[in-house]
Amino acid sequence: MAAAIAALAVTLLPSGPAVAAPSTGGGGLELSRAVQPLGPGTELTSLQSLEPTGWRSAHAVTIDLTAGARVESVAPDDVSDAAPLSELVRDHDPGPGRATVAAVNADFFDINGSLAPLGPGISGGELRHSASDGAPTEAVGLGPGDTGRLLDLRFEGTVLLPDGVAPLASHNAARVPAGGIGVYTAGWGGADRALTVPGAARVTEVLVREDVVVSVSERAGRERIPPGATVLLGRDAGAGTLAALAPGDGVALEYGPRTGDGGPLPEEAVGGRGLLVIDGEPQNWEGRPNNTAAPRTAVGFSRDGGEMFLVSVDGRQQHSGGATLTELAVLLADLGAYTALNLDGGGSSTLLARRPGDHEPRLVNRPSDGAERPVPNGLAVTVPTGSGTATGFRVETVADPERAPTADPVPGGHPGRVFPGLTRALAATGHDETYGPAPARPAWSSARPAIGSVGADGVFTARRTGSTTVTAGRGGATGTVELTVLGALERLEPTARRVGLAGPGESAGFGLLGQDDEGNSAPVEPADVTLEYDRALFTIDPDPAAGGFTVTAAEGSDGAAGEVRAAAGGRSTVLAVTVGGEESTVADFEDAAEWTFSHARAAGGITPEPAGQDGGGALRLEYDFTLSTATRAAYATPPGDLPVSGRPQSFALWIDGDGHGGWPSLQLRDAAGTDQVLRGEHITWRGWRQVVFEVPEGIALPVSVHRFYVAETRPDAAYTGSVAIDGLTVRTAPEAELPPDGARSGPLIGAGREVAAREWRFAVVSDAQFVARDPDSAIAAAARRTLGEARAAEPDFVVINGDWVDEGSRADLEFAREMIEEELGDALPWYYLPGNHEVMGGSIGLFEEIIGPARQTFDHRGTRFIALDTSSLTLRGGGFAQFQQLRAELDAAAEDRSVRSVVVLSHVPPRDPTVRPASQLTDRMEAALLERWLADFRRSSGKDVAFFGAHVGVFDSSWRDGVPYVIGGDAGKAPAAAPGEGGFTGWALVGIDGTTGARPREGGARGHGGGGGWLSVQTRPHVDALTLDAPAALPAGGAERVAATVSQGTGAGAREVPVAFPVSADWSGSRGLYVGPPGGAQRGQVAAFDPATGLLTGLRAGEVTLEVRVSGVRERVTVRITR
Repeated sequence: MAAAIAALAVTLLPSGPAVAAPSTGGGGLELSRAVQPLGPGTELTSLQSLEPTGWRSAHAVTIDLTAGARVESVAPDDVSDAAPLSELVRDHDPGPGRATVAAVNADFFDINGSLAPLGPGISGGELRHSASDGAPTEAVGLGPGDTGRLLDLRFEGTVLLPDGVAPLASHNAARVPAGGIGVYTAGWGGADRALTVPGAARVTEVLVREDVVVSVSERAGRERIPPGATVLLGRDAGAGTLAALAPGDGVALEYGPRTGDGGPLPEEAVGGRGLLVIDGEPQNWEGRPNNTAAPRTAVGFSRDGGEMFLVSVDGRQQHSGGATLTELAVLLADLGAYTALNLDGGGSSTLLARRPGDHEPRLVNRPSDGAERPVPNGLAVTVPTGSGTATGFRVETVADPERAPTADPVPGGHPGRVFPGLTRALAATGHDETYGPAPARPAWSSARPAIGSVGADGVFTARRTGSTTVTAGRGGATGTVELTVLGALERLEPTARRVGLAGPGESAGFGLLGQDDEGNSAPVEPADVTLEYDRALFTIDPDPAAGGFTVTAAEGSDGAAGEVRAAAGGRSTVLAVTVGGEESTVADFEDAAEWTFSHARAAGGITPEPAGQDGGGALRLEYDFTLSTATRAAYATPPGDLPVSGRPQSFALWIDGDGHGGWPSLQLRDAAGTDQVLRGEHITWRGWRQVVFEVPEGIALPVSVHRFYVAETRPDAAYTGSVAIDGLTVRTAPEAELPPDGARSGPLIGAGREVAAREWRFAVVSDAQFVARDPDSAIAAAARRTLGEARAAEPDFVVINGDWVDEGSRADLEFAREMIEEELGDALPWYYLPGNHEVMGGSIGLFEEIIGPARQTFDHRGTRFIALDTSSLTLRGGGFAQFQQLRAELDAAAEDRSVRSVVVLSHVPPRDPTVRPASQLTDRMEAALLERWLADFRRSSGKDVAFFGAHVGVFDSSWRDGVPYVIGGDAGKAPAAAPGEGGFTGWALVGIDGTTGARPREGGARGHGGGGGWLSVQTRPHVDALTLDAPAALPAGGAERVAATVSQGTGAGAREVPVAFPVSADWSGSRGLYVGPPGGAQRGQVAAFDPATGLLTGLRAGEVTLEVRVSGVRERVTVRITR
């Protein structure tokens, strides 16, 4: 059980062995399962799965009612009241010798009215309320005895009046049934009883005390009912019956609940709505109300009623879309429920559970409202308390994985990893035999002290790469946690390069993240970090639970900015902290008549709007998005770019919306002349609203506003509309200059000679984006040039990684195939993956008809290639079967001895490395899952794996968790970044060696050196000219920088690309020149040139020739070294 307890702190997508994912009952893939004991006979199971309908996060509490666990209803004192479930549990007395270990919300309720539950309720054997008018009488019943069941819980009663007997219809109900008489007691609470008779034509309320009428009123009362008194409330016909009463009349009431099957009444009961499982069969809710994916809560019982299941499913969130009632039924049946009932879901869904050793349960699920919603009742699970003597420990990192700094696409860090020489703070919480609190001070030990040791204070100190089990123990009580020591710390970076504080006294958090040489990341413990900063401007305090720090602005610091220098493990980094900021106007649109209209696949125009948001002038942009199903846009461009000074944090623009859902976009030009598009929220509103466009860190400053536009990417959205815009402002932060990150580098991308030396090669081209209606365009010519260059390199095959065409029309795709066949010939195989421009929001069917399959798998000389369809910008868009196929192919490759390595190909990558990461898988959970599967494959199989993507508009490569990711740039269209940041046109040649499938070194890393061991990439820019600048003479002992530049195009508009990462270059020279760091030069050599730094160093008098070759084009210079 200790192992289960140690594994409680799990992220949404925890890393695990690369084995076949088990299927869920709904045909999905189970991604993770964590089991936590709560008490005797009670445990919590947390499940993360990928279903055909989307992501699902579910939690199930399983209760053995025969093992001492009991389930009781919890509710406020008043029926017409609600409170967060945690508050209800805190106020609930479980009784002597018992503790509450779990709870869920229960009944639906009158959320916009009295807050009263809609179903029946019994507590302690006493009726609290009956079902509301029109509400089901389905209920969850507990007892008598140690079993539970689902039942019909009905209400019956009569009132003896002076002139006869009248039926009673309800008791403390949210609604009095039509024509009926309801009974209300002091337990109803303070809600206006008029809320229980909405729309009634006639109302009579009678106050009764000791069976005597005290008063008769023609309206429902607002005041509380006095203790010991009863109110009879009649509507319509019921009101007429009560109107005959007068003060002093005697009445006698008799009422109570009964079960629909005639069985005994339960001791505890709450209402629900909708049977999910009947006689062990999950019910199909298709075509019935409320069967959409949503957050859910449900309850079920085993056939004998001795086992109970409480289930909560998160919904309406990125990590979990929710469950339909049909899917919820399948989930309950899979757990073992013979009968099950749906409870209140949506924002009400709440599940609490106690961790071993804690005193109280805490929130486990993620409510869709962002916090617990007040609810009218719930079900609480109690168990006997134990001895209080420790029998085990819950061992975990002090840093919460869900809050820790992370490099992953979704929240959730990896504090279970640590770097050699650094530490990780651990905590051990003692629990007794019932998993209740049992404070105890443990001794600590590490199973492999050579990997790392742990002190008496619970601080683990890492020594060398590997994994070890850390144990906390006292007597026979133990608990463990697994820790992994990564490779040496190579890079230290903050979670935010700039932290902005609104003003003095305001706080924000940041953390520090480390990476080893293969991109394995881990948060750096605050205790390992040395910080240097101006304490007169702000204070920084460690936040161990978050694995980071909290920075607070000092008094009088408004408008200030300062650097924070952080160092750990021999590495350092810098971040900036700013306090306050200024807001200024960029455009008031009084000159709207001078702005110009343009479009992409649309029509429209611009007119001045006389009455803007502030009463002055504005600009109205009209558009027609009915002319195409491809991406459309309507642009409004000012007479000239609007300059913005300083460091912008965000722009704000008032938009008079039309409600059609267009995408407002603000296009900037940065200092490098690169377009940067900022996106706002989709225009789903009507009327004026201010929209904020956040500016990402890293944009080259200064920037200017180039234009505003509305875009439409949905192929099925066709409409005409107009929006007005006014008051464009910018908020700038105080200036704080940060040092550059330093020379960029990445794995795999290297010299051409490395690729040439590999056993075999393939070429990758992508992102030309030509159209058939302009076959002689410059872009089409660039695409032909790229294919011709690739063919000339004599690869084994060519991969065309998407967006080769622009609009995905039949003519485009037929022209693309014609071009490919003409340029590559019949003998060179090629594989074409679809990008989003191959479909432009439409069906993939046309691509498959003209080009071929959208996804495929093939083997070549020991490497398995898995080509994915991301034409929808997601993996799911290629069908749920695509996930299943990818999982199956990885599993098969792991077992197949003929497969030595795997390459995954996809147009859209999991991450966009640019400062504005918009060109990546739009579902970040998909990105995290893809990265996890590839990393797990490498760790468990010992075989190499790499990923090749495109779509971003840059060339780039990086390591993540031991897996190399390569992004190919554009072959034709304009790049999306500056030339020095991978923004150039060209293609890539990839060289592969057969590998033995040697397992990675322990801890998950394998030294890659410069070339990745088994694979190298040569980027091949289009070279129209190549220049090499070097000094004519250089003194011995001196050093000067040498620069090579590729020109793409000619004249003033030529793109000048520095020959540095990610441009592949082969440097060589005459006999007296050493290529590499000067320290490696041999005696007698005249000079040394280091391509990594670009420095040429003179060593002794003489003359050398330096040569550079890029994409087959050579340039050389001669340099004289003087004494």
